[in-house]
Amino acid sequence: MNIVRGWMNQLACLRGVGLTLLAVGVFCPLTAMSQVPPRFYWKTLSGASAVPLIVTSMSGNTNPFDAAHTVTPGADFEGTLALAGYARTFTLFDRAAMGAVLLPMGRISGDVITPGGEPVSQSVSGFGDPTVEFNLNLIGPKAQKNIPDVIRYQPGFSLDVLADLAIPIGEYDSSQPLNVGQNRWYGRIGFPIVWQLGAWVPGRRTTLEFLPAVWLFGDNTDYVGKTLETDPLYQIDAHLTRDFTEHLWGSLDAAWYNGGEATVDGVKGEELDNYGFGLTLGYQINDNLGLTFSYKSTASDNAPDDLQMDVFMISLVSGWHPIIEGSKRLKSE
Repeated sequence: MNIVRGWMNQLACLRGVGLTLLAVGVFCPLTAMSQVPPRFYWKTLSGASAVPLIVTSMSGNTNPFDAAHTVTPGADFEGTLALAGYARTFTLFDRAAMGAVLLPMGRISGDVITPGGEPVSQSVSGFGDPTVEFNLNLIGPKAQKNIPDVIRYQPGFSLDVLADLAIPIGEYDSSQPLNVGQNRWYGRIGFPIVWQLGAWVPGRRTTLEFLPAVWLFGDNTDYVGKTLETDPLYQIDAHLTRDFTEHLWGSLDAAWYNGGEATVDGVKGEELDNYGFGLTLGYQINDNLGLTFSYKSTASDNAPDDLQMDVFMISLVSGWHPIIEGSKRLKSE
């Protein structure tokens, strides 16, 4: 029994790590400014699972369900997004890996400009394009397969490779430009970086995190009777995170977007060259529940063609692992 108690004391270091890693809906990778949340790519025990419940409120001049952030000058969109999903960590080639499936749903309303140049008011709702994500650690500590691995773990400097893919089966109406589904394949390739600063002790953890990525888009051949093409979009996310207590942490967030020029039947639009900032607060309610609040907004958005977006997100994530749940049952006996 003393051994079990010792394990439980050491497992306190998992609080917040597993749930933050698996809070896939917080970053909602293919929507909501496509900004990855801080601490998302922290590592935890292989075999952990999580289910998120996320609600996001958004406004701006781009469709919040469109990962390309195609700007409609003068438009004013408002949207509410809910997201459900499932994520699981596992070991691959002795490295930490993660797979996730996400299903967005929600509503959007606002004034849009048709390809013919006419302003119209539209409102749509329904299911968006489901997304799958795969992440694999390349540089850093090996996968955590047991309790001793967790006790010894420190990220140091770690580098991952990730791939996202959206499946174009969301609700789509080809007669209007504003839709929840995007009617095309698209995805992302990126390289998450986590750099540990100082001691790796709950209540004192500090990290500097980056995610350089490129988004790739297929063609939408039925965009109000026209063909929509989008150039690759390059993006860098950055976070400086810090524990305030063992249960409460915060982060300063930043993102930069470049490229993503849209072309409709040969008529080219403007490419993005914008940046944004945000704040995130996370609170670990207990060993299985994590609550996160996040606000992000673009800053370089004075010109009509600049990306303008304000995003507020709140998430409640339930996470679990058989070893931890079993240890808790033994402790209660």
